[in-house]
Amino acid sequence: MTTRRFEGQVVAVTGAASGIGLAVSKRLASEGAHVVAWDRDEAALGQAFSNTPNFAGTVRAVDIANDASVASATNEVIARKGKLDGLVHCAGIVGPNGKTIIDVSAEEFDTVCRVNLLGSFIVTHHAVKAMLPRNYGRVLLFASIAGKEGNAGMCAYSASKAGVIGLAKSVGKEMATKGITVNAIAPGVVRTPLVDAMTPEQVK
Repeated sequence: MTTRRFEGQVVAVTGAASGIGLAVSKRLASEGAHVVAWDRDEAALGQAFSNTPNFAGTVRAVDIANDASVASATNEVIARKGKLDGLVHCAGIVGPNGKTIIDVSAEEFDTVCRVNLLGSFIVTHHAVKAMLPRNYGRVLLFASIAGKEGNAGMCAYSASKAGVIGLAKSVGKEMATKGITVNAIAPGVVRTPLVDAMTPEQVK
């Protein structure tokens, strides 16, 4: 029997169109949360939740690496629901994998860090800003075991996720007396579309 632990809470979930983000969105909704599902892929987002019975949340196309996009989406949540209780940030990309650093371009490295690290900063910035007036909030950022240990063949991804861990530790300390917790989770390999984008050798 599913509990209603999140009854009445408003929680934004990024990367909600597939994988972990979709699973988290469905679980939060089943436990009473009003889920604000964000993803860059609007078509996939709509399809994912049109197939979810009794989903009463909100879906919206958001580019987490674009400050204006996240600011607009966050302001919309506050205007409609009056608060933001939680953020679960699952969106991210793998980037080049199965390659050593000599085969990774500066542009590729920058793209991965822009989405994974800058995107984490942007969504955390706006979430915390929205939570501070009520002195309450919960922020969970998805890092990776690659950010803790460094995966060979994935220097851009590993570096970006290490940055996410540092970001969570820093902002967590800043918010420690404000009623807002900021944490990062570092999963190992989970079979999702993100992992499907990796080379078989890298997954192994």
